[in-house]
Amino acid sequence: MDTSSPAVFVNAELLKMHVGKRVRTVLQVARNEGGVMVGQSTDGQQLTVKGGDPKGFALSHYVEVIGIADGNQSIRAEICTDFGERFDAVSYNGLCQLANGKYKNLFL
Repeated sequence: MDTSSPAVFVNAELLKMHVGKRVRTVLQVARNEGGVMVGQSTDGQQLTVKGGDPKGFALSHYVEVIGIADGNQSIRAEICTDFGERFDAVSYNGLCQLANGKYKNLFL
């Protein structure tokens, strides 16, 4: 496991705290337009992803995105992974809260 460039677990609410840093999130794809993927974060807010070849992901699929937070609701993707149509967004959202809160020291 490469720990030289860790990615912080975030949802849309937490993304704004990590602008300019490497982040990891999961969103449900709502649309793909001209190399930009727009989707719903696990906390129900909208996120925009640029790069990472978003054209290959089906609408309504959950996609993990690792990249650089380049705005309050935007990520410049390095890696995108299709998690399919079924994903426990509530649990992931709880993980994001723990990874940025009381148990932050347990996460890279």
